Amino acid sequence: MMPENSLPSPAELADLLAPDLGREALRLSVPLASYTSFRIGGPADVLYDATSADALATAVLAARARAIPYFVLGLGANILVGDRGVRGLIIRNVANRVEFQLDGVVAAESGVVVADLITACVAHGRAGLEHFAGIPSTVGGAVWQNLHFLSPAPARERTMFIADVVRDVEILDPSGSRRTVDRDGMRFGYDISLLHEPGHVALAVNFVLPAGDATAMRRVIEENLAWRGARHPRLDQFPSAGSVFKKIEGVGAGRLIDECGLKGFSIGGAQISPVHANFVVNAGGATAADVRTLIAHAQETVAARLGQRLETEIGFVGEF
Repeated sequence: MMPENSLPSPAELADLLAPDLGREALRLSVPLASYTSFRIGGPADVLYDATSADALATAVLAARARAIPYFVLGLGANILVGDRGVRGLIIRNVANRVEFQLDGVVAAESGVVVADLITACVAHGRAGLEHFAGIPSTVGGAVWQNLHFLSPAPARERTMFIADVVRDVEILDPSGSRRTVDRDGMRFGYDISLLHEPGHVALAVNFVLPAGDATAMRRVIEENLAWRGARHPRLDQFPSAGSVFKKIEGVGAGRLIDECGLKGFSIGGAQISPVHANFVVNAGGATAADVRTLIAHAQETVAARLGQRLETEIGFVGEF
């Protein structure tokens, strides 16, 4: 892969990719802020919308063949994009085909938005995904991080993992081969999966979702949305990337930040949420630099006062 500081111009990159992706499908110097849940981010050299699993695979292979850096973008949650943008190709995964099969399997391309899939599953009477209501993610992002959530209802008070309902995942591997990997082969763990290894891209996922009662599923959705709404800042009012710091066993990262009196603390347009201290929010006009500086301040303060090391769980993409 060619070094980012020696890449051709956006127009030249588009010319290189055009034979495989079509020149008309490539957009140049596109600001990424509107494509991230933080509403922060500089321009992508080239942006391509992959509308199917085949198109996603083609785009990745085209970039690899030309040694062009690429990044697959879903909903843009759980990441911070740098103010100077992203060199190379951004592949926006909007592959959204869903198929309900008679054997309880629901096949979904990796660009399907989880919220939309939950709605479709309720309509088809398929249970298992309703626990993840309110978490912004695509199917690909969900299996990438093994999406999880502590269900609040007493009868279901346990951490739910997306791996619990995954049968297998179709991936594009580092060699360029498309293959299907079963749940064990996906190496699911807490916030991790096989997809964290370089060169692995999720194309589609087969879920095993048994028949369920639509009324019961809607009740779970309402409970989970109410729980999140009471404890997390509203994404539509205070854009964020979700939890900033990794879980610390026995001690919540947010609790440590709160103990240091940092709830509501701001740098520029970035603020540690007064609602939940493990959320950094865009309170208005925040830059990636504001967020990075605020994250560093929280880490330094918690280390100095409490002797605990906070590790970020969000990804940092592009040039800062």
